[in-house]
Amino acid sequence: FQKADSDLDCILYRLEYEIKNNHPDSAGAKNPVTLLKELSAIKSRYQTLHTRFKPIAVEQKKTKDHICVTLNKTMTMIQELRKLIELELLPLTEEEETAEKQLKAHMPD
Repeated sequence: FQKADSDLDCILYRLEYEIKNNHPDSAGAKNPVTLLKELSAIKSRYQTLHTRFKPIAVEQKKTKDHICVTLNKTMTMIQELRKLIELELLPLTEEEETAEKQLKAHMPD
């Protein structure tokens, strides 16, 4: 977000410079200065959205981490219970193997 913000600033200043130096008397349906002001408004809205959604992203990550930890503990308990009752394990089906790989890909080590 900070890089995008910086990039927007750079674009804004470059556009202002180009318009002032190359097209001081530009005639057109829309004034370039007005367009630059609109770009500033868009940038401001972007910053507002970033501020509003940053806490949501943090909570989402915490929730995902908690789910992964809980799932990992559950899988470990199931394996231990199977060992305790000496349950004969059948090989995983292709669908179960795929699901296991997908879960492991999203879980931290």
